Parts: sequence; structure tokens; C-alpha cells
Amino acid sequence: MNNIDTDSLRAWRIRLAHLRQELLSPVNALLGYAEIMHEEASRKGRQDVLPDMNRILAAARDLASKVDRLVDGDRAKNPPGSAAATQEQELRHELRTPLNAIKGYGEMLREDVANSSSDSLRPDLDRLLVAATDMLLRLDHIVRFSVDVEETSLASDRIGSVIVSDLMRSLGPVHHEPYTVTETGSILVVDDIEANRELLSRRLTRDGHRVASVGGGQQALQALADDEFDLVLLDLMMPDINGFDVLVRVKADERLRRIPVIMITALTETESAIRCIEAGAEDYLPKPFDPILLRARINACLHKKRWRDREQKYLRRIEDETAKFERLLLTILPRQVIDRLNQGEGMIADRFEVVSVLFADLVGFTEQSARVTPAAMVEYLNRLFSEFDALARELGVEKIKTIGDAYMAVAGLPDPNPDPFAAIANMALGMIDRLSRVNGHFGWSLQIRIGIHSGPVVAGIIGAHRFVYDVWGDTVNVASRLEAYSLPNRIHVSQDAARQLVGPFALEPRGSVDVKGKGKLETFFLSRI
Repeated sequence: MNNIDTDSLRAWRIRLAHLRQELLSPVNALLGYAEIMHEEASRKGRQDVLPDMNRILAAARDLASKVDRLVDGDRAKNPPGSAAATQEQELRHELRTPLNAIKGYGEMLREDVANSSSDSLRPDLDRLLVAATDMLLRLDHIVRFSVDVEETSLASDRIGSVIVSDLMRSLGPVHHEPYTVTETGSILVVDDIEANRELLSRRLTRDGHRVASVGGGQQALQALADDEFDLVLLDLMMPDINGFDVLVRVKADERLRRIPVIMITALTETESAIRCIEAGAEDYLPKPFDPILLRARINACLHKKRWRDREQKYLRRIEDETAKFERLLLTILPRQVIDRLNQGEGMIADRFEVVSVLFADLVGFTEQSARVTPAAMVEYLNRLFSEFDALARELGVEKIKTIGDAYMAVAGLPDPNPDPFAAIANMALGMIDRLSRVNGHFGWSLQIRIGIHSGPVVAGIIGAHRFVYDVWGDTVNVASRLEAYSLPNRIHVSQDAARQLVGPFALEPRGSVDVKGKGKLETFFLSRI
């Protein structure tokens, strides 16, 4: 290799790649026209032109192969020095030989078909000759090794040199030391050749990774089931289960699909790489691989996985907080109302025609609270109202609110109830039973008054800061009055509610009660049969 500095070598390789790119477009056009004409002549059985068409196609393929190899081999490793002009001439000669063959055979073919105005080959043949002639004329201009970047920037191919200079500045040289590792993790190596596994495992262990290695696809799947890994290096060709099938199974598993997989294989065909990437592989490296390139890709994969893991952690935290918020919200609002708010409804107000409303209030609570500590009072109410809430959930009754030691619930909204009258009656009876249970626990002797009325109501959300779901209407007012006129541990129901409860429940006439705002109402006390 010439005695040159690293920057000069990199600049040379970038310029060579740019040269290849400049040549590829016209070369691909020539090859495309040649293939189209050859297919047309073969399909129509044109034995008169097929021999020359074969020569043109062979020359076009030879030209494409030379250009495709332009960044490989000794030319890429040995940038031109004092012999730059000689190397330019050699490359121009290499490329002119197939170009001249294409042009020569093409001109002879055009003469052969010149007398036939209807020959379908003529348009593509004309395009082929124009492309070949244009490339021959531009070849001296494209292939220029002997002019450095600064000089070339003043010449006619200034754009190409600027591209090279910009790319040099953007990429910069690789400054990593041979054994620099930025990320470490747990890596599974899968390869059926023991020597490959051993070499790769030793290299990765030296880089600080925790390494496990297996010799086949089935062992790989078992290892992934038994242990946690941050990355899999997976060989493609294995005797039991090939690497592609292992990859597909890993990506189909909910637990494993987030583990990055790098395919390492002796297969260099593009189709294999495409299939693996489409199936979920993070990367694809052909054997023999460059150790520094492998290390860089492992670092990139592990770094990306760390960020993915953090993202999943944050997402789980968000989900947990969202669930906690929804549980808290459910203590304030019905599920159906929450769903409507989440869907963007700003105003929620509905009318329900058949609803049973219950009001309950503790008897003697004020006097009792004066005799106990605030903590004891709050503990008692929390225990009692929690029992009431649990009973409401069991019966399909909706708790509306508590005010001090008063409790309000309804049946028939916002979700329909098949029998709101029976549901609210069972709620009232159960509240008396649960009050007795809580009294026994605390050693208290409080009693409760309950009032029930049925009819139409309006329900909706009020407030913007501490909003509540509330119920309004004459039905609510009457139920509240019936609670106020009830007796300790009795369930006071209106005549409208009593009509719906005859049969399953015992109803004791109370007589006429003068209800404020309603006048005299016939009412009843409800109990179990």
C-alpha cells in the first residue's frame, strides 16, 4: 500500500465511490436498453439480429460489472500518486473497451434494420447508441484522478469535488479505539459451528458482555425461554431450525419480540437480507464480518434497546397512573359518564323518566360525634359508607353523593336497571342491616332514616374545578322530604314507589303526611315479607 495518511485514503475512497455513482446511471441505462432489445429479439425469433444482440448484451454486462467493482479491489486500497495519469488511462481503457463494442455492434445492427421502417428494435437501438456515444464523450471528464480536491474545485467538475469535501467533513474519521465499547449487555450467540461460537463469544466477553452460546435454532428458542437477553446474534444456516424461522418465532412472541436480532451469515445475496429485515431483524452482517463494524452495530442495537426499555417503563408508569386516575374518577362519576367525557362531550345533561331515588340520614349522629374524637367519627363514617358503596355495586345502584352523615343513591341511571324499584328497596333494607353490623364493630347505637320516591329526574355534571354528577327534579325533592318525615330504622316510601313494590315487599300504610311543597301525600313503611 502507498505510504499515505488516513485522511487522504478516506478522501480517495469517497471520490472513487462518487465516481462509481456518476457512472452507474448511464451504465444502467445501456444495460436496460440492451436487455429490452435482447428480450424482444428472442421473443420474436429474430435469428438475423440475435448474434449481435448477444454481443451487445455481454458487453453491457461487462461494463456494469467493471463499474460495480470500482470501489473494491486494489484500486480502492491504492490511491493514485505520481502515476495518477497512468491509472486514469487504464480505467478509461477498461471502460472504453465494452463501450466501443456496444457502439460498434449497435451501429452494424442499425444498418441491418435501416431498410425496415416498421422494425420495433429501431427506437431502443437509437437510444442505446445515443447513450453509448454520450458516455464515451464524457468519460475523460468523469474519470479524473490526477487533480486534487482544491484544484478540482476550480475546474469544471467542481460539484463532484464539493460533494467529496462535504462528506469528509460530515462523517469525519473513526476515532474509536479498537476495543472501545459504549454499551454492554447480555448477548445470545447462535451458530452451529463451534469455532465461530467460540471466537465470537471470546470477543464479546472481552468487550464486557455477558455471553451465552448455543449450536442450533431449537437450543436458541429454549435459551430465550429460560433467560433474559438484550441481543441475539443469529446465524442463518443451521441444520435443525434455520435462523430465519427462529427469527420469525422470536418476533411472534410477545415477550421476545423487543429483543434486537442481528443476522450473521455467509449468504451475501440481497434477497436474504431483505427477507430478514422485513421479518424484524435489526441488522444483517455477512461473514466474514469486520470486528469493528460488528462492535459498532452491537453498540447501536444495545443503545436502542436501552431507550426502548425506558420507553416501555415510562409507558407502564403512564398506564398505572391512568388506571389509578380512572379508579379515583370512578369514585366520583359513573363509568358511562367518564366514557362520554373521554370522547369529548363538554356538556352532559340527560332526562330519565323512571328512576328510584333514595335519601338516608343517620339519627343521633351529631350528639354521638360530640362524644368521640374526630378520628373516631371519620373512621366510623368511612367504614359505614364503604359498606353502603359495596352494597350499591352489588345491586346495580348508583351512589350520587354523601353530605355529612347523609347518603343519596338512585336506581335506573345512568345505566338502565331492569327493576329500579326492587333494586332501591333492597338497597334500603341492606343499609339498615349493614348499619347494625358497623354499630356492633364500633360499639355504637346509631339508627338511620330512609326515604324513597320514584319518577322522572334530570341528571348531569355541574362544576368545572371539582365537578360532580348530580340529580335534580321534583322526584329528588319528594324523596328528601320523605326521609325527613321518616322514623328511625324505617324506610318511608311514597305511594308511587309503593305501587311498584307490592308483592315482593311488605308495605305498612303510614297515612297522609303533609309534605312541604306537595301537600298531603299517602305514604308507606317498607319492610321484608
